[in-house]
Amino acid sequence: MVARLSISRVVSRLADADPDRVVLVTAEETLTARELDRRSNRYARHLLAHGVARDDLVTVSLPNGAAMVVVCVAIWKAGATPQPVAPGRTPRELAAVVRVARPAVTVGCAVEGVPALGTEPGDDLDDGPLPDAWARAWKAPTSSGSTGAPKVVVAAAPALLDPDVPVAAFLPLTATQLVSGPLTHSATFTYAFRGLLTGHRLVVLPRFDARAWLDAVERHGVTWAMLVPTTMHRLLRLPAAERDVRRLASLQSVLHLGSPCAPDLKERFLDWLGPERVVEVYAGSESNGLTMIRGDEWLRHRGSVGRPVGGTQVRVLRDDGTPARPGETGLVWLRRGDSPTYRYLGAPGRRTADGWDTLGDLGHVDADGYLWITDRDDDVVVRGGERVHPVEVERVLERHPAVRSVAAYGVPDDEYGQHVEAVADVGAADVDGATLRAFAAAHLDAPRRPTVVHVVRVPVRDDAGKARRRDLAARGPAALGATGGAA
Repeated sequence: MVARLSISRVVSRLADADPDRVVLVTAEETLTARELDRRSNRYARHLLAHGVARDDLVTVSLPNGAAMVVVCVAIWKAGATPQPVAPGRTPRELAAVVRVARPAVTVGCAVEGVPALGTEPGDDLDDGPLPDAWARAWKAPTSSGSTGAPKVVVAAAPALLDPDVPVAAFLPLTATQLVSGPLTHSATFTYAFRGLLTGHRLVVLPRFDARAWLDAVERHGVTWAMLVPTTMHRLLRLPAAERDVRRLASLQSVLHLGSPCAPDLKERFLDWLGPERVVEVYAGSESNGLTMIRGDEWLRHRGSVGRPVGGTQVRVLRDDGTPARPGETGLVWLRRGDSPTYRYLGAPGRRTADGWDTLGDLGHVDADGYLWITDRDDDVVVRGGERVHPVEVERVLERHPAVRSVAAYGVPDDEYGQHVEAVADVGAADVDGATLRAFAAAHLDAPRRPTVVHVVRVPVRDDAGKARRRDLAARGPAALGATGGAA
């Protein structure tokens, strides 16, 4: 076993050990360990030539592909910290993130007042080894913004690791990993790059597509993959003949996380893939704690996200700060060690003096220590004094065979204070909002029934499973191309 190495040295070590081993497969190209090492060396010199220094942030907004991987590795080699931002942010949103992050340069996006670089540094730069360098923070992802304005989450962990030790119990040391979520999202970024550095071969899709996902598993012998409930739902919508489980013979384990998973969806997924191959994790960009549950364990604790792992403690508190009883819903708090695992740029943290922190989720813990997550505290709709969780509405509507995904949210109401509306993505299906509203009404009591269901034919959740409920409530579904609803 070796001591922790810089990410720069880890990449070079992989190239020295087996230079011709394929480490990255994308739609456009395939890279060996040697090619990744040399191309990232060249781009690191490009960054250094433009003034990037140790511990600087570099904002990266690139689609899934080889360039995203090469650029991030180069940032580490320059001794700086990648600050990924999802492509497609509005100019105003991007400017707000950059104003908070204050990066040395941007890559793949442009904001006034900050040098913007392309992805090609030119062939005149040396691709030989660089002096060893490592940043004090290995990543600084932008939070999804699903609960409000995005924040920059600067990791406390440095850009150092022991490549001979598994990063987590649910991430194998070596694997062929299928990357179908956006690499700019914190979880995808973390597990893809941590896997790459311990010896994974990454098969990176441009974006999630159910048929392409199955084809990639079968073609490349994928052994490990990460999904979110939205993408699990899309896979199960395929005809049974197309998703013959024999096509997934190489797949040893699937991790899912990102948002609460509807129990009926989870049951169908476990029945399809087999419970022994499915692991669920509850965690956030802040890495301030996590829980884990295997599929076979979940069947005995239906709906739970598991028990604490990795030194995590969990407690649930009422609104007045007192401990909730087992089974009583309250705000979920996590504690993982004595030192902070992150710091926010542009927003205050909620970490207490004694190390407890919260992601803002509501849930409960049972007598055996299993955690259940209900919904985000900030997203709760209060209608006539009754608390309505949007996820309850979303789960019902997603049972309709025409619906691909749903986002529910609260809007002002003169009589009740708030009422629930929803946006449903139906793809090419011939269904209207009135039909979907009637379907929801048959399964929900009065306070939870959406007053309007707007129909759109584009995803309302991204490939990381996130829906920006506040944005929908503020701007309206017309921003997504709504075609109609039912009052």
